Parts: sequence; structure tokens; C-alpha cells
Amino acid sequence: MLDAKPPPSSLPLPIPLLFLVPLFSIAAVSFASDYACQELSTSCGSVTNITYPFWLANDTDEHFTHCGYPDFKVICRDNTPILSLATDSYTVIYIDYDRRIISLADADILGSADTCPRVRHNLTSLTNFSLAYAPSDANLTFYFNCSDGLTEYMSPCLGKKSFVLTDEMIENNSFVPHNCEAVIVAPVLQEYLKSYQYELANRFREVLHEGFELNWSASTNTTCSHCEQSGGWCGLNKTSSTTSVFSCFCSDGRTASYNCSGSQGKKKKKKLKGTVAGLTLGCFTLLCLFLCVYILRSRKHHEKNEQGVEGFLLRYGSLVPKRYKYSEIKRMTSSFSNKLGQGGYGTVFKGTLKDGHLVAVKVLSETKGNGEEFINEVASISRTSHVNIVSLLGFCLEGPKRALVYDFMPNGSLEQFIYADKSKTETQNLGWEKLYEIAVGVARGLEYLHRGCNTRIVHFDIKPHNILLDQDFHPKISDFGLAKICPPKVSVISMAAARGTFGYIAPEVVTRSIGAVSSKSDVYSYGMMVLEMAGGRKNLDAGVENPSEIYFPHWIYDNLTKYCEVGISGLTSETGEVARKMIMVGLWCIQVNPENRPSMSKVLEMWEGSTGKLEMPPRP
Repeated sequence: MLDAKPPPSSLPLPIPLLFLVPLFSIAAVSFASDYACQELSTSCGSVTNITYPFWLANDTDEHFTHCGYPDFKVICRDNTPILSLATDSYTVIYIDYDRRIISLADADILGSADTCPRVRHNLTSLTNFSLAYAPSDANLTFYFNCSDGLTEYMSPCLGKKSFVLTDEMIENNSFVPHNCEAVIVAPVLQEYLKSYQYELANRFREVLHEGFELNWSASTNTTCSHCEQSGGWCGLNKTSSTTSVFSCFCSDGRTASYNCSGSQGKKKKKKLKGTVAGLTLGCFTLLCLFLCVYILRSRKHHEKNEQGVEGFLLRYGSLVPKRYKYSEIKRMTSSFSNKLGQGGYGTVFKGTLKDGHLVAVKVLSETKGNGEEFINEVASISRTSHVNIVSLLGFCLEGPKRALVYDFMPNGSLEQFIYADKSKTETQNLGWEKLYEIAVGVARGLEYLHRGCNTRIVHFDIKPHNILLDQDFHPKISDFGLAKICPPKVSVISMAAARGTFGYIAPEVVTRSIGAVSSKSDVYSYGMMVLEMAGGRKNLDAGVENPSEIYFPHWIYDNLTKYCEVGISGLTSETGEVARKMIMVGLWCIQVNPENRPSMSKVLEMWEGSTGKLEMPPRP
């Protein structure tokens, strides 16, 4: 679940410090430009990453300077990358540089529309190449126009008495066709042989199309190995219009004939190291200077925020709960040993007061230094006193260390019950009646926040995760970090940015053209939560088997009667009416236009009335 909580204001990076970024970038570019042979990444057809140790050559001019193993030349012919092995041409399918694997396929086969092509490329010996057959490869042997052979392996489309055999077939049957016109051995991938092993006689084209894999290693090319070990790249250097010779391209700009370990290279490296050391020292000095400025500004910024929080506590001293020392917080949580959960603004731990009372302690993240979430939480809950609102017992404020102390809720959050695996019957154990009671309790808590206390409080983050359940499963609304406190007569709320959790945010909070932000925004979030309670799933669930069920509010609107039938999902006539009422109330609450949504007072009337009096809302 993603929280769209507005981030607190952060101190901008000092402008002079920003100049260090391009400074380091310029240095990096200047050193990279010293390379006599740049590493290029080019593309041909569907292969977009032809780079070192491979190199893309012109089909006509083979003599030009490049970086890459001499025998790794790829020619782009008719927008198709071709690699030659001896006298045979193979099409490059892909190159995996992490695993050092290149995938090839017979160019003649790929370019033919024949469903039964004749294979002409025999298994190529790679002893003179920097490539080797991979463990994933196997052999497929073609026997053409033989005098005899096993009928079940005969491929009539290849000609009279022509056969297609794998090594396993030959080994198991201990028989090889005799007096054949030609025998061709082609490399293929083992996994595709298994897929077509019973249809090879007529389906070998598909296996050949998948190609085979080759590994590469500089260790098989001694010359390139020495060059790379000395810090260079091997390649060919054009010396005339008709000649290219092997060269080792060094990082100091030289072109060596063997490796980059010569005396000239050492001198240039020494000079280069001196330049780098001087530049590094200068940059480090500037970095230290600007870092000091940044720390001083950050400290002033933090002190200003601390003054703001302390000022708030002084103004509302008679309303705020008990203030604890940080040492007391550590003691009551046994040094934060029992973690209950993690939120967007902090971590929650289980604790015990001196009198044995169990509490939940939310330790706010130190990075949230502006105090917005802390003030919201203390200011909002300190003004409330309701059975369905979580109780704030105390707080801690010592410099950047901040914590909030609440009553402990032994049954955790509603979230763990409504999204439970139905095979484990946790949702059924909670029961429709209990779900109904929880939904009504949350509605009473919200109605109190919107109308019952001396100021109007809009929560802006109603979701199952923020509904806590006590030992009797009575719901408590928690987490007031995004709440807005408004005068009682003010109905429209001014907001600088969207706040809430994706999936529960009211449309007008994101797009103001839909309507004004008000307490109706909480009604929308509440409706989405009630529908999830009734459906036992997320409202948006791409994992369902039927695509029409992905967005639950649309699906349930069209299938309400079927869903609430007696016998479906274990519903009785009474629980079926409860399910129907929960769904209809939820659908009314999630209307896009805020004016079409009921107030929380109206929602309570819906809960208390009969289902028959509820009108079906417009389709959401």
C-alpha cells in the first residue's frame, strides 16, 4: 500500500554545493575522453546492445579501428546481425553480457520459409575462437538418404530414408543409420529438444529456430587476456586502407601493440594520478566548506521547528496529555524490543506503564523534523473524547526524538481480518454481525469528529490499517498525522497538496474540478473501506480470475443480488441483509460528486434504518 502523505518541508541543498556535481562530471568526461578507442554500443535489427567485446563492422569495409575481440565481428546485413564461425554464418538472437552468453541460430534456417529446411551447416569447431559451447547446448544429427534406419525417426520431408536423431536417441538405441549421403550435426538447446522429442521428424525447424548458446571468455584469447589484465581494451587498429593490426587501447590514450604496462604508460599514469589527486583534494576541500555551511543552516532550521513545536505545547498546555522523557519511553518499551508495526511516519512498539497498563508507543522518524505530523496528532486527539477514537496517553519531545503513547489495542488493526485468506476462515470467524458493528462504530467516530467536538476534524486517512480493535473488537480510529482542524462553521477545506492513501483518497482531493474538499472526503474513504469489509478483498485486485471482478465496486454493483443470496458465501437470510446494507451504504459513500455522498450523520441513519428503505445509488 502506498501512502500519498505530503512530505515535510526539507532544507534545500546549498547552491554552491550543486556546482560540485558538474565539476565531478567534467572530470569524469575528461578522463573518459583519453581513451584512444571509445566503447560503442550499437544496434542492428532487434539486437540493440552490440558492444565490447563484440563490434559492429561494415559489410564492405573490414579495415577500420575498433575495440573488440578480432573474431567477434558482427555484420549488419539487411538489418540482421550476422556472426561468422569459420565459413558458416549465424544470426545473432541476443547477447547477455552478465552471463557472457551469445545466442545464435543458423542464418539459412531463419531466412527460409520452408517448414522442412535442409541443414547445411555442420557442427563448427571453436578451437580457434574465444567462444565455447554452453552447457545448455545439445547435438541434433541429420542423416540424409541412408540405406537403412529406424522408421520411427525417419523424416520423409527431407528425402528418402532421412533421419533426425538426438544423442540420447542414438545412445538408447545403439543404432546409427548406415550408408548415408550426408551427416550434419547441428547445435541446439536441450530444453527445446525435450519439448519436441516425439515430433522431431517433422518439427525440427522450430528447434533450430531457437538457436544455441555460446560462452565467451578472454582466457581463451591469450592476447586479449594480457591486454585486459593491464587495464586496456583489445581491438584492431587501422594502419592503411587495406590493413588492420591487433592493438591494446590503453586508458591513458596510448595504443600499445601488446599490453598497457610499458614505461611510457607508467609515466603518463603517474602524471594522471597527480592530476587526479590535486583535483580530488580541491574538490574535497570545497565539499567540506559547503558541508559546514549546510550543517549550520540545517541546525538553525531544526531549532526553528523545535521552537514551533514547543510554542504549540505552551499554547495548549492544559489540553495536551502527559509529557514523558525519552528515557521513560525506552524503559516502558524495554528499549524498543517488541515491534508492532511500521508506518509512513514512524515505528510502533508495545510497552507497559509503571502501573502495568499496556500501551502502544509510536516513535516518529527523526527525518520528519518539521513537526507537522507530531502537532497534527497531538492537537487532533487532545481535542477528542469518544469511545471510537483512540486515546492519546502521552508524548515525548526531546530534540529530534519524538514519540506518542496510546492505549494498546490487543486485536491490532482491521486490515488483518478483512484481507485474510478465506481458506483460513478468519473473516468468517469475525462474522457479518461483528463487521456490521465495526462499520457502525467507525461511522460514529467520524460523525463525532465532523460534528460532535468543539472543532471540526477531517481525518484524511481512513483505511482498515488505521482502524484499531480492542479486546472486544470495538473499533478505534487512529493515526491523525494527516488530519486538518477547522472551525465548526467552515465546510470547505483549503489544501496545498493531496493527502491520504491511494485507493482511499477522494477524487476531489486529487482533482479540485470535481468538487470542494470537505468532510465528505472522509465519507468517500469510509465507503471504500466498508466495501472492502463486505468483499473481504482489496477494491482493486488484479489477481482475480475474472477480469470483470478486478474493480470490486463495479462488479458488486452489477452482481449485488447474486452476491447476497442465501447460501452464497455462507450467508443466511439475516446475514444476507447485513451484507446488502453494507454494500449499499458503501456504494452511496463512494459517489464521485461529493454532493451526492451522504454526511456521516446520514450514514448513521442508513445503518439504523431497514435495508428496504435504502434506494440503490447511481453506479460508481
